[in-house]
Amino acid sequence: MLGLLALLTASVFFGAAIYINVAEQPARLGLDDRAALAEWGPAYRRGFEMQASLAIVSGLLGASAWWQTGNPLWGLGAAIIILNWPYTLLAIMPVNRRLEATRPEEAGDETRALLVRWGTLHAGRSALGAVAAAIYLVAASRGF
Repeated sequence: MLGLLALLTASVFFGAAIYINVAEQPARLGLDDRAALAEWGPAYRRGFEMQASLAIVSGLLGASAWWQTGNPLWGLGAAIIILNWPYTLLAIMPVNRRLEATRPEEAGDETRALLVRWGTLHAGRSALGAVAAAIYLVAASRGF
């Protein structure tokens, strides 16, 4: 059961991450620079809370499934979903800080470039979620 919950939470993480990349980010980039920045702030905060929690829960569930079953695939999936934390802190947070420091009235070409960069970096989070979910799926298909 723990493994299936790990798979479920990793899948929800991936779904949310990919939604941001294929729907939210393109819509945001269709706005003018000021509106795009204004939309990014609250959307990022809400998305961070949800995705950060899902990554931790999925990682803990995957690690628990590994401990329970001895199947190392659960541990590998757990490690990959948890990689979202250091990836976010090391790669994405510097861009976030620059965006957060920009006042909407100062938004311009640099802001647009940062938002595009942020979207590209966020695709890495989507990839980590997809890989973790796929590994969990393989682990689940091999039985508990």
